[in-house]
Amino acid sequence: MPKRPLEHPPGTASARNLSPIRPPLPDTPIALLGNLTPAQFMRRYWQKKPLLIRKAIPDIVPPLSRDALFELAGGDDVESRLITHFRNRWQLEHGPFAPDELPPVKQRAWTLLVQGVDLHDDRARALLDRFRFVPDARLDDLMISYATDGGGVGAHFDSYDVFLLQVHGKRRWRFGAQRDLSLREDLPLKVLQHFEPEEEWVLEPGDMLYLPPHIAHDGVAEGECMTCSIGFRAPSTQELTGQFLYHLAERSDTGGDVRELYRDPKQPAVNHPAQLPVALVERVGSILAKVSWDARAVSTFLGTYLSEPKPSVVFDPPVRPLTETRFIERASKNGVRLDRKSILLYDARFYFLNGEENRLAGVKKWLIELADSRFMSAKRFVTLSDDSSVTALLHEWYCAGWIQVGELA
Repeated sequence: MPKRPLEHPPGTASARNLSPIRPPLPDTPIALLGNLTPAQFMRRYWQKKPLLIRKAIPDIVPPLSRDALFELAGGDDVESRLITHFRNRWQLEHGPFAPDELPPVKQRAWTLLVQGVDLHDDRARALLDRFRFVPDARLDDLMISYATDGGGVGAHFDSYDVFLLQVHGKRRWRFGAQRDLSLREDLPLKVLQHFEPEEEWVLEPGDMLYLPPHIAHDGVAEGECMTCSIGFRAPSTQELTGQFLYHLAERSDTGGDVRELYRDPKQPAVNHPAQLPVALVERVGSILAKVSWDARAVSTFLGTYLSEPKPSVVFDPPVRPLTETRFIERASKNGVRLDRKSILLYDARFYFLNGEENRLAGVKKWLIELADSRFMSAKRFVTLSDDSSVTALLHEWYCAGWIQVGELA
């Protein structure tokens, strides 16, 4: 064990020293996927079967040091959980956690989970960007799991795809498809009642395990370790239908005048006041029968819904924002990049930035470039700087904290 575990080597502590992570090309083999092309991986493994990749990222360095992760877990805007397995008893606590609320690092069998680290650290965001061969609309977040020797969260399964990247120490993984996915009811965690692993591997720094949804797994730390979990959005049918109907109602796309109030001028007096009136049921049924939508409405819903930041996300506008003139000067030298918290999606006619929808016409070429790369070089910015509408729009986003001046270079 190194004398100073989980520390960054010189030169990795600042986002200024990171290189932009361009999305991998679909037909180019990459070490991240064991020299498969992204197209091959998606065709052979995605949502189909597990894949173990040795040295997916050689010489990997944890995005955050141990102490920095502990400090992050103390934030009110950070989702964190502490899981202990002391004296063969599982316990779960939710953060934030002050430093003195965490067990000693020399104590065995505890785990700290910190969700959405990519929202708070550029190194974590850059690591997440390596997985953008999957659409951004499906990419969720990067979680860091810190564990002492023997630490874990029990045998469980996820309802979404996950890449488990070992970034420090060793973790033993047992995994496999299960006939019985029932959970223990006596625990605060979702731990399987009967876990029957099919395979077992020890992952070392740089190794990665991909697991499709519902493949059960149990990871136990062998010594102090840190694992990055790259997770993906998998909204349920109930979530999608509920949010879509709310979206239609908000946008008055349901047909008819949504401001019209219910009226029943022919309602007679009743003997059974608690009984639902037949006329009411019929009238509401006729209103709902008029609800209609098309592919445009579905695309608009998905773009706004999936680009909406999580409730805990707060953007940080510049304390002393540059004037538009100074912004143009700075961006002409350093370029611009999306803030790590920003989500920018697009379809054939519209773009969706942090839950807001706007027409793509007039900005299509450069905006698609920005969305796909998440940065715009200084050279590219200069070619657009003569268009005042472009610079005004980018300056507006800069003032809102949605973009930053300067590439990750």
